[in-house]
Amino acid sequence: MSIRRVSLMVMAMLLMTASVASARVFKIATVAPEGTFWMQEMRSAAKQISEQTENRVKFKFYPGGVMGSDESVLRKIRIGQLQGGAVTAASLTAIDPDIGIYELPYLFNTLEQVDYVRSKMDAELTAVLETKGFVSFGFAEGGFSYMMSDEPLQSVADVRKKKVWLPSNHDVGDAVFASANVTPVTLPISDVLTALQTGLIDTLITSPIGAIALQWHTKVTHVVDEPLTYFSALLIVDAKPFNKLSDEDKQVVREVMAQAFMNIDHKNREDNIAAKQAMKNQGVKFVPLSPESEEEWRKIGDDAVERLEKQNQYSDKAYADLMKYVAESAKVGQ
Repeated sequence: MSIRRVSLMVMAMLLMTASVASARVFKIATVAPEGTFWMQEMRSAAKQISEQTENRVKFKFYPGGVMGSDESVLRKIRIGQLQGGAVTAASLTAIDPDIGIYELPYLFNTLEQVDYVRSKMDAELTAVLETKGFVSFGFAEGGFSYMMSDEPLQSVADVRKKKVWLPSNHDVGDAVFASANVTPVTLPISDVLTALQTGLIDTLITSPIGAIALQWHTKVTHVVDEPLTYFSALLIVDAKPFNKLSDEDKQVVREVMAQAFMNIDHKNREDNIAAKQAMKNQGVKFVPLSPESEEEWRKIGDDAVERLEKQNQYSDKAYADLMKYVAESAKVGQ
């Protein structure tokens, strides 16, 4: 073999090594289990990004809560152990309180209202998040949440007798339970199934799709058939490593991940409808509130909103915009 040919081979190997070394890898954690549509869609997006950037940008995922709760994921992002996470909007309120504003109790009555308000406010909320050092690619619907338990519940007094789970650092949940004079059991999401199995908790608030994906539905027998809140999640990435990408690669990541989260957003709505029916098919009873109980719970919701307003949880602009669009949304379809 000629010296020239050997030199060319060495140069090619060096170039390949340099290319691999220069690839930026974003380590992303989530509590979403492997095999769910969330993970399928994010992995598909990561593959597209890798191909379109010629392997300059890669994503490595840690699903199923192996990196801990959303709060743990955010801490690991701050110290550089992770570069991002797919987390609930509520977990981001310490960074930007406005990002969790959709979770106000009894805010929406229909999904049509949700769609109208989100069409007006999603971009506004994620833009503010970027000023706090995080790049996001849009909201993904978690859906309406319901109170689920091992026995039928109606009144606030019924719930006071139960061991109710509340996620850690959940401002809206804290306000609701304080208004209802209920003392919750605070745990990270990763500990909920074990807590249900051991009897540490017997009641929780979540969406049908969340209950099935995380196997919580196996420990509940009754659901209060009254949506309490609307919740969502986002994929966030630390802006510091993201901004080190070329403009071209940043655009690829934004476009591909935004489409992926739009797909997740739409699929989750379909899956929540199917999950609710699946729970009914498995014998879980969805029990409507009596008019008296509904009035009692909505009063609790109003009190909780007042508490949050007094605590200045949300910016004046975000809260005013939200109330304006909610009022407008009530007229949609009329």
